[in-house]
Amino acid sequence: MEKHFNALNRIKNPMPRVQKGDFRFSIYSFFSMLGIFAVFAGMQWLIAGGVNLEIIIRGSIALAAAALVYLLLPRWSALILVIIISQGIALVPLPREVLSALPSGAGASPGPWDGIALAGLVLAVLSGPSVQLIFQWEKAVVLRLGKFHRVRDPGIFLLVPVMDRCTAFVDTRIRVTDFSVEKILTSDTVPVHVDALAFWMIWDPGRAILEVEDYISAVTLSAQAALRDSIGKYSLTTLLSERDTLYREIQTILDAKTNPWGITILSVEFTDIILPDDLQDVMSKKAQAEREKEARLYLAQAEYDIAVEMSRASRQYNGDSEALNLRAMNMVYDSMKTRGSMVMLPSGVLERMNMGTTLGVSAFAESAMKDGDSPAEHEDPVTAEPQSDTNNQNKRDTPQERDPGRKS
Repeated sequence: MEKHFNALNRIKNPMPRVQKGDFRFSIYSFFSMLGIFAVFAGMQWLIAGGVNLEIIIRGSIALAAAALVYLLLPRWSALILVIIISQGIALVPLPREVLSALPSGAGASPGPWDGIALAGLVLAVLSGPSVQLIFQWEKAVVLRLGKFHRVRDPGIFLLVPVMDRCTAFVDTRIRVTDFSVEKILTSDTVPVHVDALAFWMIWDPGRAILEVEDYISAVTLSAQAALRDSIGKYSLTTLLSERDTLYREIQTILDAKTNPWGITILSVEFTDIILPDDLQDVMSKKAQAEREKEARLYLAQAEYDIAVEMSRASRQYNGDSEALNLRAMNMVYDSMKTRGSMVMLPSGVLERMNMGTTLGVSAFAESAMKDGDSPAEHEDPVTAEPQSDTNNQNKRDTPQERDPGRKS
């Protein structure tokens, strides 16, 4: 018994328990009581030519008290208490203050016909609970004289007073029950804690009520037992990777057990699988090592691809020294441009790449572009002949050529 309670206490969202009784007292039951009493009061008025207003008031108060008792105690055994209370209220005279407020002659009794209204009061409190209302998603199991009579469908129906008992209103919608198992050993002896959900519904309310005492607890405990048995057959790896297989197996076991009760299991799902802390650390380190291994493999593959391309480039540069020099100068230029720092190279490297001549030409072309002249208008200072420099100097030294209008 203690294990049973402990298992139920682990349920996170227990289903609400419905108060059991012989019937369900509703607003329709109360209106039916008022209607029956009004019919008998009208009969008294027609037969006796009048009605005692005091009896009507006391009868209405008695009906309200009876409705309150039925609402708190929905059992036929409460009928005796209701009759005593209602008749006591109906026979006790009203206070003088209330009688004085009534119209003149309203409290006068028509005579022996007062019993008609009192009989209507007794019939109202007796038959009022017989009016039952079933909602669309419900079905009612009715017993007659202690034996199964029938299952009522949604709508309004009548019970035979005292003889019929509406033992349960069964919800036929799909239900969800959460359950869990703790410290269950897998096939590789790993303790786990599993939380799960079971989706189920009642397709035969008669069997669900008559075959098992508490079908909600029965489904919950059966689901826990099936979950324990299934987890013990599989390893932790299978439990984590092949959940669908366990879902189908647990559903099959549960459905075979609950089908004789008029209950079918639609599906079973795991919501959480909790592992021991030390095992979680080990699995985390293993996953981290696998990710690091994968990253290193990608890096090694990238290095290999780079080496292959560099080998192809070296073979291409091997037969073309000028292309190799251009590549070297481009690397120096990119380094200076991106990093914005000074690059120091040995003088031998500059001589081999002929960078002094090449960079000088580049600087001259750049300064010419800044002055607004085209680089084509300037001669290469490296390749220009010395005679051209002498002629230019002579032209600059001749005064007549500097100023043609000046006399010698």
